[in-house]
Amino acid sequence: MTTPPSRPVVVAPTVEQHREPLGIGETEPRVSFRVEAQPDWVQTGYELEVVVGDSRHTSGEVPCADSLLLPWPGPRLGARTRALVRARVTGRCGDGALADSEWSPATAIEVGLLEPSDWVARAVAPEWRDDPEDDDRRPPLLRRSFDVDGEVESARLYVTAHGLFEVELNGERIGTDELAPGWTSYDHRLRYFTHDVTDHVRTGANVVGAWLADGWFRGRLGFHGGRRNLYGDDVALLAQLELRLTDGRTLTVASDERWRASYGPILSSGLYAGERYDARELPSGWSAPGYDDTDWSGVRVVERDLATLVAPDGPPVRCTEEVRPVRVWTSPSGRTLLDFGQNLVGRLRITVDGVAGSTVTLRHAEVLQDGELYTRPLRGAASTDSFTLAGTGEETWEPRFTLHGFRYAELAGWTGGDPAEKVVARVLHTAMARAGHFACSDARVNRLHDNVLWSMRGNFVDVPTDCPQRDERLGWTGDIQVFAPTAAFLYDCTGMLRSWLADLAADQQPDGTVPWFVPDIPVNDPMWTPVRPGALWGDAAVLTPWDLYWASGDRRVLEDQLESAQAWVDLVDRRAGEDHVWAGDFQLGDWLDPAAPPDDPAAAETDPDLVATAYFAWSARTLARTAQTLGREAEARHYARLADDVREAFRSRYAHGARLTSDTQTAYALAICFGLLELEQEAAAGARLAELVAKAGNRIATGFAGTPLVTDALTRTGHLETAYDLLLEEQCPSWLYAVAQGATTIWERWDSLRPDGSVNPGNMTSFNHYALGAVAGWLHRVVAGLAPAEPGWRRILVAPRPGGGMTWARADRETPYGRASVDWKVADGVLEVAVEVPTGTTADVELPGDPGRILGPGRHRLTAPWPG
Repeated sequence: MTTPPSRPVVVAPTVEQHREPLGIGETEPRVSFRVEAQPDWVQTGYELEVVVGDSRHTSGEVPCADSLLLPWPGPRLGARTRALVRARVTGRCGDGALADSEWSPATAIEVGLLEPSDWVARAVAPEWRDDPEDDDRRPPLLRRSFDVDGEVESARLYVTAHGLFEVELNGERIGTDELAPGWTSYDHRLRYFTHDVTDHVRTGANVVGAWLADGWFRGRLGFHGGRRNLYGDDVALLAQLELRLTDGRTLTVASDERWRASYGPILSSGLYAGERYDARELPSGWSAPGYDDTDWSGVRVVERDLATLVAPDGPPVRCTEEVRPVRVWTSPSGRTLLDFGQNLVGRLRITVDGVAGSTVTLRHAEVLQDGELYTRPLRGAASTDSFTLAGTGEETWEPRFTLHGFRYAELAGWTGGDPAEKVVARVLHTAMARAGHFACSDARVNRLHDNVLWSMRGNFVDVPTDCPQRDERLGWTGDIQVFAPTAAFLYDCTGMLRSWLADLAADQQPDGTVPWFVPDIPVNDPMWTPVRPGALWGDAAVLTPWDLYWASGDRRVLEDQLESAQAWVDLVDRRAGEDHVWAGDFQLGDWLDPAAPPDDPAAAETDPDLVATAYFAWSARTLARTAQTLGREAEARHYARLADDVREAFRSRYAHGARLTSDTQTAYALAICFGLLELEQEAAAGARLAELVAKAGNRIATGFAGTPLVTDALTRTGHLETAYDLLLEEQCPSWLYAVAQGATTIWERWDSLRPDGSVNPGNMTSFNHYALGAVAGWLHRVVAGLAPAEPGWRRILVAPRPGGGMTWARADRETPYGRASVDWKVADGVLEVAVEVPTGTTADVELPGDPGRILGPGRHRLTAPWPG
């Protein structure tokens, strides 16, 4: 943080959860802003100004100390409306002197298309029809020529597709989005994008062109062979280019029967299979004026309900980093292998030089075995790309419509120089803003935290997936449910997950059943289809909105998901019956308990009915808090009573004195963290949990249900050092075992790689799975000691708990109000803590031996005796 200004300064406002407010779907977007001010300055009011055309509107001075998600001060915005919004604040310094700000810089926002009547475009597909059973359907190109008989003042392109798309105007690519329009529950919600293309359109002849591919819409999805055509068997483009000329006229070029279609250089493309590209088949200049398309085919209109089109809630997928190989060598079988030093998600960009018709083939995998690329964990995902050269000299190529999870790549048919210089891995994920950081004195723990971060990046590709590499890559509800608090600290992911939750509600069954994964698709396995209600997974309907609210302060997330959350808890209530114990149904329980056999990951030591009933109680309690937050008093009382009844039922059925019927780490962690025991029982449960951890040699004995909670349960019951012992153990199973084995992401199984170097024989063995990395939340909250004490970080909790031999730790988080940070070190019997508190917030500080204090904005240095 720079030195605070002499008077408050307001940073340019934001609206809703948008990083780029072009083409938004809100007509009265809420406004947020940050203030940089002296530590003793306190906001007493604000004023917002909106300018729409020649019209100016203000909120007037509003007595209010907040700056987060404030009501829109102007008129309701219509489709295509552009507005400028800025803010200023009033306040007082500690001596009572008035200190007001100037107006902030203005933020430009623009509304997209809102109603079906705003669209004149129709979805169009090539007039030919592909064989719906063909896995090698060739992706098409579409184009349309048009003339502009005046000077262009502004131009907007509104575009989406059945399948994936990229658009070009006059030979230049539009935007940097990847895998657009992403994956939503297409039957209910299809996202469209808005691009400012003013600089791409010219007076005279113009051409708009589009690449299309199968993507999630009609490509093969799911495991055990997957299924094609889940949403339809046609790829299609829906595009509307609107031009405003300087003379006041408007011109619209929309997808319709006048477009033309042809095959392009992509021979086949699949998210699992990879992409085959023949550069000789690229029609030179096809998206620029002057190209002769008389040999191209026509197009046909395909059905699309325009009422299902929605503007984005979060950012698109983009390339966020490039990684060079750290090693290139020849395998024992004579194959050229590349190691990028990091398990990542994306694809390769290659630069080659060779004769026309020669082909370079790229294969991808996360691990090696016996010195060779090891692809068995990919199951049915070929993850193979190929590029056939045009022979025009040096050629650079990257697949367009696929992605892979990999650390290693194999090159076959390589020509044209040193691969170390000519190959780069392009990292793809949803372009969320990085929000939180952590580091400490233990390099192993820092690597663990980096692994969590990389696994989140690799699996937040438009939807929060389970794994990014094999024939699956589905939005499993349980994975994100346990990981959401950690995710929301590391990145500003509220917009992305808000969209995913809307799909959850759309795909939720009429009786309240939440699918195992969202978007919901049928898969070739009776275990998952038809869907059944399952604890922990279905609880994402209740718990994930609350986690996002706590991180962002956005009540609208709760409002939007309330009906879905109630439907889930009411369903569980019906299934549990009068005794309030959810028992007898199919459950995944403590999924991937390390004691479970490789071929049966649900065979955990903890009773799955205990897990289900514990989650029933916790979701009912969270739903009561949600209703209370929204002012729904009757619902709040109802669900609070239900939570009390389930808590009592849990104790009666599963707590016998100081022991639980499942004498496991997971059972005690759930009972403690979900508040299901009386105080004396909780203390005894914590002691027993610590005993179990010690008895296991400080090795993990938890799966999906217990792992996110076990260190918190130990900390809460006074066994902090045992929690550190658990964290720092290196023998399998443990978090640091994978680190010691060279992992650069979180594994699906504790022993995905066996101590002897062999890959776990289980059919599901991923090396990039974030769920078991939820422990990073404990690193943030407990080791570093930084957490929100109120939703949206309006109050901050600073409570570092050193241990494990660590001599320092730090964490910071870009809160909605500004940067908050904690940085501590221990030396010579003293704990020194540096705290940064952003303007508009306060921090509750809890240090060892300190009864607690409240800090205002600014930088603070504190000390406390430290016996360690």
